[in-house]
Amino acid sequence: MAVASGFAMYTGEQNPNYNQLVEEYATLVKRIGHHLKGRLPPSVQLDDLIQSGMIGLIEAARKYEPSKGASFETYAGIRIRGAMLDEIRKGDWAPRSVHRNSRKISEAIRYVESQTGRDAQDHEVAAALDMNLDEYHQHLQDGMGSRLFSFEDLLSQPGEREGDLISHDETGPYEGLQSEHFQQHLAQAIAKLPEREQLVLALYYDEELNLKEIGAVLDVSESRVSQIHSQAALRLRARLSQWTEQQTE
Repeated sequence: MAVASGFAMYTGEQNPNYNQLVEEYATLVKRIGHHLKGRLPPSVQLDDLIQSGMIGLIEAARKYEPSKGASFETYAGIRIRGAMLDEIRKGDWAPRSVHRNSRKISEAIRYVESQTGRDAQDHEVAAALDMNLDEYHQHLQDGMGSRLFSFEDLLSQPGEREGDLISHDETGPYEGLQSEHFQQHLAQAIAKLPEREQLVLALYYDEELNLKEIGAVLDVSESRVSQIHSQAALRLRARLSQWTEQQTE
């Protein structure tokens, strides 16, 4: 493969089986790229995923040590997927208005739940935002495009600086999602979500189903799955914001 050999010339070889591994597992890059593409907005190009994935494959081929126990396919798959996600995270395809609306929805959920002491219902959040239900659902669907594939991505808002829910500064109080306390609190918050929201998160993040596949499981439309996913994310963000505020006091 010309692309693989070109990368080999650029990076140099460390593993004696480097060329063979890159040639043999180039199809793995395409397979992972197609799988991720099904879970991304149309603006993300498959070619960009494959290009970044090839870099991940090359790094895997250079650094793979069979003595460590993992098969190369398992090791490479992790590196390929990670390279693709890193590339996606560098960009932010959602307009600022989407982030603003997401923050407002999260704040409205927090307000409603603080007043009622129970899960905020769609119509209650919409009323708090002075929106009709269709407008609210459209904002939820728009917000789905800024969510990715881990709970870190689920809770963070691309483009934010001050006031981020999760600090990505390793010297900060949380050290990202490495904070054991944060993870425990996150697990508790997820367990208290409405049942359908828990199920959507489990199918999307754990089982890695796309929205269409989840819709088939739940017997709802793809757009409705998108709305449920975004509402779960914003509900978690609302419930965890108080906890993070306490940690920074």
